[in-house]
Amino acid sequence: MLEIIVLPLLTMVTCKETHKNGFTGKDIVATKIAPKSTIYRFIKNFKERGSILVKKASGRLRKSSKRQDRLLKRIQLRDQSATSAELAQEWQQAGVSASARTVRRRLLEDGLVSRRAAKKPLLSKKNIRDRLIFCRKYSEWTAEDWGKVIFSDEAPFRLFGASGKRLVRRRKGERYHQSCVMPTVKHPDTIHVWGCFSSKGVGSLTILPKNTAMNKEWYQNTLQQQLLPTTQQQFGEEQCIFQHDGALCHKAKVITKWLGDQNVEILGPWPGNSPDLNPIENLWSILKRRVDKQKPTNSDKLQEVIMKEWVAISQDLAQKLIESMPSRIAEVLKKKGQHCKY
Repeated sequence: MLEIIVLPLLTMVTCKETHKNGFTGKDIVATKIAPKSTIYRFIKNFKERGSILVKKASGRLRKSSKRQDRLLKRIQLRDQSATSAELAQEWQQAGVSASARTVRRRLLEDGLVSRRAAKKPLLSKKNIRDRLIFCRKYSEWTAEDWGKVIFSDEAPFRLFGASGKRLVRRRKGERYHQSCVMPTVKHPDTIHVWGCFSSKGVGSLTILPKNTAMNKEWYQNTLQQQLLPTTQQQFGEEQCIFQHDGALCHKAKVITKWLGDQNVEILGPWPGNSPDLNPIENLWSILKRRVDKQKPTNSDKLQEVIMKEWVAISQDLAQKLIESMPSRIAEVLKKKGQHCKY
Protein backbone atom coordinates (compact mmCIF):
# COMPACT_ATOMS: atom_id res chain seq x y z
CA MET A 1 0.00 0.00 0.00
CA LEU A 2 2.86 2.34 0.88
CA GLU A 3 4.51 1.75 -2.50
CA ILE A 4 1.24 2.62 -4.32
CA ILE A 5 1.25 6.05 -2.63
CA VAL A 6 4.96 6.88 -2.48
CA LEU A 7 6.16 5.88 -5.98
CA PRO A 8 3.74 8.06 -8.03
CA LEU A 9 4.20 10.91 -5.54
CA LEU A 10 7.99 10.60 -5.75
CA THR A 11 7.73 10.83 -9.56
CA MET A 12 5.53 13.94 -9.49
CA VAL A 13 7.61 15.78 -6.86
CA THR A 14 11.00 15.10 -8.47
CA CYS A 15 10.05 15.28 -12.16
CA LYS A 16 11.48 18.38 -13.95
CA GLU A 17 8.44 18.58 -16.25
CA THR A 18 6.26 19.09 -13.21
CA HIS A 19 8.05 22.33 -12.23
CA LYS A 20 8.62 23.44 -15.86
CA ASN A 21 4.90 23.35 -16.64
CA GLY A 22 4.05 25.24 -13.46
CA PHE A 23 2.60 22.18 -11.71
CA THR A 24 2.38 23.34 -8.07
CA GLY A 25 1.87 21.63 -4.76
CA LYS A 26 -1.83 22.46 -4.93
CA ASP A 27 -2.08 20.64 -8.24
CA ILE A 28 -0.46 17.57 -6.70
CA VAL A 29 -2.83 17.76 -3.72
CA ALA A 30 -5.74 17.92 -6.14
CA THR A 31 -4.79 14.48 -7.45
CA LYS A 32 -5.65 13.12 -3.98
CA ILE A 33 -2.79 10.67 -4.27
CA ALA A 34 -1.85 11.31 -0.63
CA PRO A 35 -2.83 13.53 2.32
CA LYS A 36 -2.01 17.24 1.92
CA SER A 37 0.46 17.27 4.85
CA THR A 38 2.36 14.32 3.39
CA ILE A 39 2.66 15.96 -0.05
CA TYR A 40 3.98 19.27 1.32
CA ARG A 41 6.41 17.45 3.62
CA PHE A 42 7.78 15.53 0.64
CA ILE A 43 8.10 18.74 -1.43
CA LYS A 44 9.92 20.50 1.42
CA ASN A 45 12.34 17.59 1.90
CA PHE A 46 13.04 17.47 -1.84
CA LYS A 47 13.77 21.21 -2.06
CA GLU A 48 16.04 21.21 1.00
CA ARG A 49 17.98 17.95 0.51
CA GLY A 50 17.10 16.68 -2.95
CA SER A 51 15.28 13.69 -1.43
CA ILE A 52 11.79 13.06 -0.15
CA LEU A 53 13.05 10.66 2.54
CA VAL A 54 12.92 11.83 6.14
CA LYS A 55 16.37 12.56 7.55
CA LYS A 56 17.33 10.11 10.25
CA ALA A 57 17.37 11.73 13.68
CA SER A 58 20.69 11.77 15.50
CA GLY A 59 19.12 10.23 18.59
CA ARG A 60 20.30 10.43 22.15
CA LEU A 61 24.03 10.96 22.69
CA ARG A 62 25.95 7.90 23.87
CA LYS A 63 27.07 8.02 27.47
CA SER A 64 30.44 6.53 26.62
CA SER A 65 33.13 7.04 24.03
CA LYS A 66 34.75 4.26 22.00
CA ARG A 67 37.76 4.45 24.29
CA GLN A 68 35.55 4.01 27.37
CA ASP A 69 33.80 1.10 25.67
CA ARG A 70 37.15 -0.60 25.14
CA LEU A 71 37.94 -0.02 28.82
CA LEU A 72 34.67 -1.74 29.81
CA LYS A 73 35.57 -4.71 27.64
CA ARG A 74 38.98 -5.02 29.33
CA ILE A 75 37.34 -4.81 32.77
CA GLN A 76 34.91 -7.58 31.83
CA LEU A 77 37.58 -9.85 30.39
CA ARG A 78 39.57 -9.61 33.64
CA ASP A 79 36.66 -11.25 35.45
CA GLN A 80 34.22 -12.93 33.09
CA SER A 81 31.93 -13.95 35.96
CA ALA A 82 31.29 -10.32 37.05
CA THR A 83 27.66 -9.19 36.88
CA SER A 84 26.56 -6.17 34.85
CA ALA A 85 25.86 -4.29 38.10
CA GLU A 86 29.39 -4.95 39.35
CA LEU A 87 30.81 -3.87 36.02
CA ALA A 88 28.75 -0.68 36.11
CA GLN A 89 30.23 0.20 39.51
CA GLU A 90 33.79 -0.40 38.32
CA TRP A 91 33.12 1.55 35.11
CA GLN A 92 31.77 4.42 37.21
CA GLN A 93 35.08 4.54 39.09
CA ALA A 94 36.72 5.11 35.69
CA GLY A 95 34.47 8.12 35.09
CA VAL A 96 31.50 6.63 33.22
CA SER A 97 28.11 6.88 34.91
CA ALA A 98 25.96 4.21 33.27
CA SER A 99 23.32 1.69 34.29
CA ALA A 100 23.72 -2.08 34.31
CA ARG A 101 21.44 -2.16 31.27
CA THR A 102 23.79 0.13 29.35
CA VAL A 103 26.70 -2.11 30.33
CA ARG A 104 24.90 -5.14 28.89
CA ARG A 105 24.20 -3.29 25.64
CA ARG A 106 27.84 -2.23 25.26
CA LEU A 107 29.10 -5.76 25.89
CA LEU A 108 26.52 -7.17 23.49
CA GLU A 109 27.88 -4.85 20.78
CA ASP A 110 31.25 -6.58 21.29
CA GLY A 111 29.68 -10.05 21.10
CA LEU A 112 29.98 -10.64 24.86
CA VAL A 113 26.75 -12.30 25.98
CA SER A 114 25.80 -13.75 29.35
CA ARG A 115 25.53 -17.53 29.39
CA ARG A 116 25.45 -20.24 32.05
CA ALA A 117 28.99 -21.47 32.74
CA ALA A 118 29.72 -24.98 31.46
CA LYS A 119 30.63 -27.51 34.16
CA LYS A 120 33.93 -29.21 33.43
CA PRO A 121 36.54 -30.93 35.63
CA LEU A 122 39.36 -28.73 36.86
CA LEU A 123 42.48 -29.30 34.74
CA SER A 124 45.87 -29.13 36.39
CA LYS A 125 49.08 -28.51 34.45
CA LYS A 126 49.73 -32.26 34.61
CA ASN A 127 46.25 -33.01 33.25
CA ILE A 128 46.80 -30.64 30.33
CA ARG A 129 50.21 -32.13 29.59
CA ASP A 130 48.84 -35.68 29.71
CA ARG A 131 45.93 -34.72 27.44
CA LEU A 132 48.32 -33.30 24.86
CA ILE A 133 50.54 -36.39 25.02
CA PHE A 134 47.53 -38.66 24.53
CA CYS A 135 46.07 -36.62 21.66
CA ARG A 136 49.39 -36.35 19.83
CA LYS A 137 49.85 -40.10 20.15
CA TYR A 138 46.49 -40.80 18.50
CA SER A 139 46.22 -37.74 16.23
CA GLU A 140 46.64 -39.85 13.09
CA TRP A 141 43.93 -42.35 13.99
CA THR A 142 40.90 -42.47 11.71
CA ALA A 143 37.30 -43.32 12.60
CA GLU A 144 38.06 -46.84 11.39
CA ASP A 145 40.93 -47.13 13.88
CA TRP A 146 38.69 -45.96 16.73
CA GLY A 147 36.13 -48.53 15.62
CA LYS A 148 38.40 -51.20 17.11
CA VAL A 149 38.25 -49.67 20.61
CA ILE A 150 35.88 -50.72 23.41
CA PHE A 151 35.19 -47.78 25.74
CA SER A 152 34.12 -48.41 29.33
CA ASP A 153 33.18 -46.52 32.48
CA GLU A 154 31.12 -46.52 35.65
CA ALA A 155 28.13 -44.20 36.19
CA PRO A 156 25.61 -43.42 38.97
CA PHE A 157 21.83 -43.31 38.44
CA ARG A 158 19.48 -41.68 40.95
CA LEU A 159 15.75 -41.82 41.49
CA PHE A 160 13.37 -38.93 40.72
CA GLY A 161 15.26 -37.47 37.80
CA ALA A 162 18.17 -36.24 39.89
CA SER A 163 20.69 -37.81 37.51
CA GLY A 164 19.89 -35.46 34.62
CA LYS A 165 18.36 -32.10 33.69
CA ARG A 166 14.66 -31.73 33.02
CA LEU A 167 12.88 -28.91 31.20
CA VAL A 168 9.12 -28.28 31.29
CA ARG A 169 6.85 -25.94 29.36
CA ARG A 170 4.36 -24.25 31.65
CA ARG A 171 1.91 -21.38 31.80
CA LYS A 172 2.15 -18.45 34.16
CA GLY A 173 1.33 -19.53 37.71
CA GLU A 174 2.13 -23.22 37.07
CA ARG A 175 5.69 -23.20 38.42
CA TYR A 176 4.76 -25.36 41.41
CA HIS A 177 2.08 -27.43 39.71
CA GLN A 178 2.61 -31.15 40.28
CA SER A 179 3.17 -31.79 36.56
CA CYS A 180 5.82 -29.07 36.37
CA VAL A 181 8.09 -29.90 39.32
CA MET A 182 10.89 -32.44 39.62
CA PRO A 183 10.49 -34.42 42.87
CA THR A 184 13.54 -34.65 45.11
CA VAL A 185 14.34 -36.56 48.29
CA LYS A 186 17.08 -35.92 50.82
CA HIS A 187 18.83 -39.23 50.30
CA PRO A 188 17.82 -40.67 46.92
CA ASP A 189 18.63 -44.26 46.13
CA THR A 190 21.68 -44.41 43.88
CA ILE A 191 22.56 -47.28 41.59
CA HIS A 192 26.07 -47.64 40.17
CA VAL A 193 26.60 -49.42 36.88
CA TRP A 194 29.55 -50.47 34.72
CA GLY A 195 29.15 -50.62 30.97
CA CYS A 196 31.08 -50.73 27.72
CA PHE A 197 30.42 -50.10 24.03
CA SER A 198 32.10 -49.86 20.66
CA SER A 199 31.19 -48.90 17.10
CA LYS A 200 29.45 -52.28 16.86
CA GLY A 201 26.93 -51.28 19.53
CA VAL A 202 26.50 -51.43 23.29
CA GLY A 203 28.17 -54.25 25.17
CA SER A 204 27.53 -55.61 28.63
CA LEU A 205 26.03 -53.52 31.43
CA THR A 206 26.21 -54.67 35.01
CA ILE A 207 24.75 -53.19 38.18
CA LEU A 208 26.92 -52.96 41.25
CA PRO A 209 25.14 -54.73 44.16
CA LYS A 210 24.34 -52.62 47.20
CA ASN A 211 27.02 -52.42 49.89
CA THR A 212 29.64 -53.60 47.37
CA ALA A 213 32.80 -51.52 47.11
CA MET A 214 34.29 -50.58 43.75
CA ASN A 215 37.60 -52.29 44.45
CA LYS A 216 40.06 -54.34 42.41
CA GLU A 217 38.33 -57.64 43.25
CA TRP A 218 34.97 -56.37 42.02
CA TYR A 219 36.58 -54.86 38.93
CA GLN A 220 38.45 -58.02 37.96
CA ASN A 221 35.27 -60.04 38.34
CA THR A 222 33.41 -57.49 36.16
CA LEU A 223 36.04 -57.66 33.42
CA GLN A 224 35.96 -61.44 33.53
CA GLN A 225 32.18 -61.75 33.32
CA GLN A 226 31.30 -58.66 31.24
CA LEU A 227 34.24 -57.44 29.14
CA LEU A 228 35.49 -60.77 27.77
CA PRO A 229 32.05 -61.92 26.53
CA THR A 230 31.55 -58.50 24.88
CA THR A 231 34.87 -58.61 23.05
CA GLN A 232 34.14 -62.15 21.87
CA GLN A 233 30.64 -61.26 20.73
CA GLN A 234 31.58 -58.04 18.93
CA PHE A 235 35.05 -58.80 17.59
CA GLY A 236 35.47 -62.58 17.70
CA GLU A 237 39.11 -63.43 16.98
CA GLU A 238 39.86 -59.92 15.72
CA GLN A 239 42.17 -57.90 17.97
CA CYS A 240 40.48 -55.00 19.77
CA ILE A 241 41.68 -52.35 22.21
CA PHE A 242 40.24 -51.71 25.66
CA GLN A 243 39.83 -48.24 27.20
CA HIS A 244 39.36 -47.46 30.87
CA ASP A 245 40.27 -44.40 32.91
CA GLY A 246 42.79 -44.02 35.73
CA ALA A 247 40.54 -44.93 38.67
CA LEU A 248 42.43 -46.61 41.51
CA CYS A 249 40.80 -50.00 41.02
CA HIS A 250 41.63 -49.81 37.29
CA LYS A 251 45.34 -49.18 37.92
CA ALA A 252 45.85 -51.94 40.49
CA LYS A 253 48.77 -54.25 39.69
CA VAL A 254 46.53 -57.30 39.81
CA ILE A 255 44.28 -55.76 37.15
CA THR A 256 47.21 -54.82 34.92
CA LYS A 257 48.58 -58.37 35.21
CA TRP A 258 45.19 -59.94 34.55
CA LEU A 259 44.65 -57.84 31.41
CA GLY A 260 48.12 -58.84 30.21
CA ASP A 261 47.40 -62.50 30.81
CA GLN A 262 44.22 -62.17 28.74
CA ASN A 263 46.15 -60.45 25.91
CA VAL A 264 43.96 -57.35 26.23
CA GLU A 265 45.58 -54.33 24.61
CA ILE A 266 45.07 -51.09 26.57
CA LEU A 267 44.45 -47.65 25.08
CA GLY A 268 46.46 -44.91 26.65
CA PRO A 269 47.74 -44.06 29.13
CA TRP A 270 44.42 -42.32 29.61
CA PRO A 271 44.70 -38.66 30.80
CA GLY A 272 43.00 -37.74 34.06
CA ASN A 273 39.93 -35.47 34.24
CA SER A 274 39.13 -36.06 30.57
CA PRO A 275 35.49 -37.14 30.25
CA ASP A 276 35.25 -35.02 27.09
CA LEU A 277 37.58 -37.50 25.37
CA ASN A 278 35.45 -40.51 26.30
CA PRO A 279 32.32 -40.93 24.14
CA ILE A 280 30.73 -43.22 26.72
CA GLU A 281 30.10 -40.08 28.81
CA ASN A 282 27.74 -38.89 26.07
CA LEU A 283 26.13 -42.31 26.07
CA TRP A 284 25.52 -42.07 29.83
CA SER A 285 23.84 -38.67 29.36
CA ILE A 286 21.53 -40.06 26.69
CA LEU A 287 20.72 -43.11 28.81
CA LYS A 288 19.97 -41.00 31.89
CA ARG A 289 17.55 -38.79 29.97
CA ARG A 290 15.73 -41.85 28.65
CA VAL A 291 15.58 -43.41 32.12
CA ASP A 292 14.31 -40.19 33.72
CA LYS A 293 11.45 -40.02 31.20
CA GLN A 294 10.20 -43.40 32.49
CA LYS A 295 9.92 -41.91 36.02
CA PRO A 296 10.84 -45.02 38.03
CA THR A 297 9.62 -44.83 41.64
CA ASN A 298 11.85 -47.40 43.39
CA SER A 299 15.25 -49.06 43.03
CA ASP A 300 13.93 -52.26 41.45
CA LYS A 301 12.03 -50.32 38.82
CA LEU A 302 15.06 -48.08 38.22
CA GLN A 303 17.30 -51.10 37.59
CA GLU A 304 14.72 -52.59 35.22
CA VAL A 305 14.43 -49.36 33.23
CA ILE A 306 18.20 -48.90 33.02
CA MET A 307 18.70 -52.37 31.53
CA LYS A 308 15.75 -51.94 29.14
CA GLU A 309 16.92 -48.56 27.82
CA TRP A 310 20.54 -49.74 27.54
CA VAL A 311 19.75 -52.57 25.15
CA ALA A 312 17.49 -50.21 23.17
CA ILE A 313 20.43 -47.98 22.20
CA SER A 314 21.01 -48.37 18.47
CA GLN A 315 24.27 -49.29 16.77
CA ASP A 316 23.96 -46.15 14.62
CA LEU A 317 24.11 -43.98 17.75
CA ALA A 318 27.07 -45.91 19.12
CA GLN A 319 28.93 -45.65 15.83
CA LYS A 320 28.24 -41.93 15.57
CA LEU A 321 29.78 -41.37 19.01
CA ILE A 322 32.85 -43.42 18.12
CA GLU A 323 33.28 -41.53 14.86
CA SER A 324 33.51 -38.27 16.83
CA MET A 325 36.90 -39.30 18.29
CA PRO A 326 39.10 -37.74 15.56
CA SER A 327 37.25 -34.44 16.05
CA ARG A 328 37.71 -34.61 19.83
CA ILE A 329 41.43 -35.25 19.46
CA ALA A 330 41.85 -32.44 16.93
CA GLU A 331 39.93 -29.94 19.08
CA VAL A 332 41.95 -30.66 22.23
CA LEU A 333 45.18 -30.22 20.26
CA LYS A 334 43.85 -26.97 18.78
CA LYS A 335 42.97 -25.71 22.26
CA LYS A 336 46.38 -26.75 23.63
CA GLY A 337 45.02 -29.33 26.05
CA GLN A 338 41.98 -27.42 27.29
CA HIS A 339 38.42 -28.76 27.30
CA CYS A 340 36.66 -29.48 24.03
CA LYS A 341 32.92 -29.08 23.34
CA TYR A 342 32.00 -32.74 23.84
